[in-house]
Amino acid sequence: MTVDHIRYDLLAQEALRSVVRRVLTDVAKTGLPGDHHFFISFDTRAPGVRLSQRMLEKYPEEMTIVLQHQFWDLIVTETSFEVGLSFGGIPERLLVPFTALKGFFDPAVKFGLQFETLTADADGEETDDAPLETPVSANGAASNAPTPLKPAPGAASEPALASAASTAEGAEKPAGGAQVVQLDVFRNKK
Repeated sequence: MTVDHIRYDLLAQEALRSVVRRVLTDVAKTGLPGDHHFFISFDTRAPGVRLSQRMLEKYPEEMTIVLQHQFWDLIVTETSFEVGLSFGGIPERLLVPFTALKGFFDPAVKFGLQFETLTADADGEETDDAPLETPVSANGAASNAPTPLKPAPGAASEPALASAASTAEGAEKPAGGAQVVQLDVFRNKK
């Protein structure tokens, strides 16, 4: 069998992640255009993911967030994005490396991407298991502790957004009556 020394699979995954990076960068600068909104799922165990212990206990493997009406302080870097969201009325700050992404979907235009997570093996080569990058805080130290967060001025106390863990069901009803929909519900099944 021929060995792929170029690793086209990794190059394609990196290119697709750059699409998400570009979209989020534009949204951070100008806001969401039209009816666009995003379902973003990620591996909560991936190196560099930062969320509160409460959220990690609730979503120990995978989490899907929705960026739609109310989120704040979206910051996008080359390696990750940070965003303020509210879960059950409690503001949280999430940091997600792009390498932790598992899915991205914009229902307004039925556009979606699915990702494989990547790691480095003992030889320093990338494999398809978990992310490579660990974001570093401003002081240079790696951190998994959540950053204290206050909603931006004018932000409502309970955003119209949802989060979901990977479950067998396609949707669930959280407290407060909003419907949480899994990314899998939007994927075309043949």
